Amino acid sequence: MDPQWDDSSPIYRQLRDRVVAMILEGVLKEGDPLPSVRSVAADFRLNPLTVLKGYQQLVDEQLVEKRRGRGMFVSSGARKALMKDERQRFLEDEWPKIYATIQRLGLTQDELQRAAATAPAVPWPAANSAAPAADASPGEDDDSSH
Repeated sequence: MDPQWDDSSPIYRQLRDRVVAMILEGVLKEGDPLPSVRSVAADFRLNPLTVLKGYQQLVDEQLVEKRRGRGMFVSSGARKALMKDERQRFLEDEWPKIYATIQRLGLTQDELQRAAATAPAVPWPAANSAAPAADASPGEDDDSSH
């Protein structure tokens, strides 16, 4: 995880979003343990309660499950559920802004396709995380944990 935090939202929310990104990217798979609250707090100089609050959001969303005395683990079906939710959120929240910008700038389909062709193959994930499997495309509804 990238240790940089910004002022755009609370740190616990940014932490939650980074874990979500790691699940979507395949860095964390179903059944994988999350880093311990203590280690994340120490590594990123955060209050353990902040880390716990971010993790608790994931538990509340049923993306992560607590195992008494063992820690927290990515839940079965987490990636598939996230993919559905994040796609819907993108289409409702982000795409209208992007589309409006495309229209405002008068970009053509050819210009957009050329830009897409020259874009980095994997612009995300963060530098500290592993890249997703080469055979998994973002549009697939597969469950990469098998």
